Order: sequence, then C-alpha cells, then structure tokens
Amino acid sequence: MNFLLEIKESFIIAYNAITSNKMRSILAALGIVIGITAVTLMQTAIEGINRAFESSIASVGADVLYVQKFEWFGREDFEVYRNRKDLNLSHYEYLNKYIQTATSVSPSVGSMRTVQYGSLSLESVFIIGTTEEYQKTVGLNVDEGRFFTSKESEGGYPVCLIGADVKNGFFSNVNPIGKIIKVGTYSFRVVGVVEKQGSMLGLFSLDNRVIVPITKFYKLFGTRRSISINIKASDINNLDETKEEVKSIMRKARKIPPGGRDDFGVNEQAAFKDTYNQLTSLIKIIGLLITGLSLIVGSVGIANIMFVSVKERTKEIGIRKAIGARRRTILIQFLIESTVICLGGGMIGLMISFPISLIIDAFVLPTAMPLWVVVLGLFISMLFGVLSGFFPAYNAAKLDPVESLRYE
Repeated sequence: MNFLLEIKESFIIAYNAITSNKMRSILAALGIVIGITAVTLMQTAIEGINRAFESSIASVGADVLYVQKFEWFGREDFEVYRNRKDLNLSHYEYLNKYIQTATSVSPSVGSMRTVQYGSLSLESVFIIGTTEEYQKTVGLNVDEGRFFTSKESEGGYPVCLIGADVKNGFFSNVNPIGKIIKVGTYSFRVVGVVEKQGSMLGLFSLDNRVIVPITKFYKLFGTRRSISINIKASDINNLDETKEEVKSIMRKARKIPPGGRDDFGVNEQAAFKDTYNQLTSLIKIIGLLITGLSLIVGSVGIANIMFVSVKERTKEIGIRKAIGARRRTILIQFLIESTVICLGGGMIGLMISFPISLIIDAFVLPTAMPLWVVVLGLFISMLFGVLSGFFPAYNAAKLDPVESLRYE
C-alpha cells in the first residue's frame, strides 16, 4: 500500500514539475517525438509493403512450379540465357504425360497487343494463350461467365476471358459475356471475366489481360516464342519432390546428357520471397540505425534536462529526505518524470505519424498501422524514458540530505 502511495505521489510531483516548466518539457520531448515519428513511419511502411507483397505473391501460387527458359533472379550471364532453346508444346506434352506428383499441368504463352471494342481501344494488353487446365493450375477464379472448355481449347475457338481492367475499360455498364472484341485485328467472343487480382508487386496489373486458347494464339500470332509450363503440385509439403521430378523429366525432354547443365529454370514462389526478404532486411537495418540514432539523441537531451532538474531541486530533495523520504522514493519520482516526458513525446509522435502514413498510402506506397505498431511506439517511448532518466534519478537518490539543505 505504501508503495502505491509513493507511486501516486511521484506522479503528482512529476506532473507539477512538467507543467511548471512547459517549454523546457516540450523541448526535451522533441527528440523523442521525432524519433517515434520516424520509427512508426518506418514500421507502417514496412508493414504495408509486406502486406502488398503477400497479396501480390499469392497470384504466383505457393504450390505452383513454373518451368521456363530462364530462372527468376538467375545469376547466369545473359549470353547463357540467350543461347538456350525455347520451350515448346512438345516439352509440355512430354512433361504432362510422365509427371506423377502434379494435379494439373498447363502451358502458357504471352504477347502484348492492342485490344478494341467498337470505337474504344486499350494499348499494351497482355494476351495469354493457354489450355482449359490453366484455371485449375494457377488457381484462377472466374467472376462472370466461364472458362473455355477443352473442346474450345483444342479446336482453337475464337473465345476469350478478359481481366477486370479490360472489363472496366470496355464494359463498365454492360454485360461483357457474348460481346465481340478485337485482339489486334482478330475477333474473339468474351465467355468470361477473371476475378480482380490487383497488381504484381506494384509493377504491372494482373487485370490488364485477355486469355485465349493456345492453339488459336499460335495460329494468329505465331509459334516462335518460348512457353511457360505451369505445374500444380499434388502436395505443397512435397514441393521439392515435385520439383526434382520436373527437372528429371525436363532433362529427358530436352535431351540433356548426364552431368550436363540444365538449360531451363524451375521457378517457384519461394524465389520471390527470398529475394524480397534480402532487400527488406537491408532496408530494415538502415532504417533502425537512423531511427535509433534520433531516439538516442532525444534521450540524451532528456537526460541533460533531468540533470538540470535535479540540480535545481536539490533543496527540495533534501527536505523530502529530511522528513523521511527514502532513496527509492526519490529514484521513482525522477524516473516517472522522465518516463512521462518520453511517453508524452511518443504519443505526439504517433499522432503525427498516423496522418502522414495515410498520405503516403494514398500517394506514394502502401502503408499499414496495426495495433502492435502503436504498442511498439509507446513501449520504446517508455524504455527510453527509463534509460534517459535513470542516472539523473540515481544521482538524486544518492544526495545527502544535510548537504542538500545547505544548497543554494
């Protein structure tokens, strides 16, 4: 009970000391305000980017492998990649025939084209040629209509699915199903609309596309291009096993001799995550160093102010000790004072950083401020309050009451 009374009394004394020197307290807290604002903005930016990345990378599929001419983020010289032979439909057919650990396999090939509907046109739309298995392989959801059938795929029917951007560009107030659009100079009937997927790492839209049967794609746009073979593993926990099987089959399909180097890449979502984590780790370290420096400078400023405060109130400390105040009481009093100053600075920093994070989110890059970021900001404020106030409080607690009463 006595301890609780000491705490209550220390809060009252700290409040009176802070309010009686408002300008000094504000200036002392300024460094913490800047530091907490910086820490919070950095964390909101990292959290927002992480969420956007997770949303974007979901389109790649954690259980999907992509056999392509190149490795993602490969370390080979460009000359090595350039001299590799294209992947074609015969490789897809061979892999599809012999693979045992996949639920579905689909080829895909792409090209950029202008798409038209009546007098409207969209430039640089990504045209994807594939089979009916593409929907199952990459986990594509159809928002309106349907995906094309195996008969339409094998027969090269002039049918297509459009992305949300194409729908909004041509059919914002019209049902697109059954409408005829032109891809380049060729007509296609819309049979479905793909569910909105957003952008890929903020670099390009996944909704600015048209999906057509691969046989029709080859007939209209030519076959001299490398395909991607998409494999959905039957068990995500055995993805490495599926990857090794894919490599083995592809080496046979590509006629690579024993000991020869692979002339294809088997890519997966993990490659994006590994590269992303390497980049963000460096950014986090630099950000922590910068924000940590600002917090240290702020805490040094508060420590100086607290030393001055102890000096000014030496006689008061002597009186309190003379009437029975213990060292612990004096120590707690000054620790609470420095902590309240830092906590107040932290709250102001949070109030400043929140609207700034909203502005950044709207115009620059995605941000997010979950509750744990707020708690982290307040915890750091309290921590630096204790650290910056400890030595001044310790000095105050050690003062001799007789010498303190003589101090002028």
